[in-house]
Amino acid sequence: MRQAFLRHVRRFPWATNVTLYGGLFAGGDFVHQWFSRREEMDWRHTRNVAVVAFSFHGNFNFFWMRFLERRFPGNSLRMVLRKLLLDQTTAAPLATSVFYTGVSFLEGKEDIFEDWREKFLNTYKTGLMFWPFMQFVNFALVPLYVRTTFTGCCAFVWATFLCFSRQSGDGTAEAALAWMFSPKEDDAEANDKMDASKEGTVASKPTQN
Repeated sequence: MRQAFLRHVRRFPWATNVTLYGGLFAGGDFVHQWFSRREEMDWRHTRNVAVVAFSFHGNFNFFWMRFLERRFPGNSLRMVLRKLLLDQTTAAPLATSVFYTGVSFLEGKEDIFEDWREKFLNTYKTGLMFWPFMQFVNFALVPLYVRTTFTGCCAFVWATFLCFSRQSGDGTAEAALAWMFSPKEDDAEANDKMDASKEGTVASKPTQN
C-alpha cells in the first residue's frame, strides 16, 4: 500500500500532492464544525474553505517547496534553517492572509479585509508556535515529492484552528484551547447566538439607494 502510494506520487506529483493538501485542509473545517456540535453542518463554509485550499494553498505550497529546494538544496542544518526562515517570513503570512480574505470574498462580505485586520497578527504569532517545528521536520527528513502532502497533514490541524479563529476566535491559541475544553453545549449555544446577532446586524442596516 505504501509503495503503491509512493509510486503514484512520483508519477503524478502535482495532482496527488495538491489533491491531498486541499482535501486535508477542507477536512479541518469539517472537524471544527463537528467539535462545535452544531445542529446542521455549514457545507457552504466547507466549500469555500475547499475552494481556497485547492485553488491557492495546495498549488502555492507545491511550487513553493520546489523553489526552496532549488534555492537552498540539500537537508544540511544550514540549508534547512534558510528554508525555514524564508518560509516563515514569506509564505506563512501570505497563506494566512489569503485564507482570511479568500473565504470572506467567497462569502460575499463587503469588507473582505475585516477578519484579516482583526485576527491576522494573532494568527501569525500562533503559527510561529506550530509551523517552524513542522516545517523543520519537513525540510530535514521528508523527500521533496511528498513535502506538500506532509504539509497538508499539518494543515489539517492548522485549518481546524483557522476556521475556529475566523468564525468565533481571535487568532490566539488561548481562545482555541478554551473552546476545545469548554462544554460543547455552551459553545453551540454561543455559536447560535453569534449567528443570530449577525443576522440581526444585517437586517438592521439601512438600505442604500
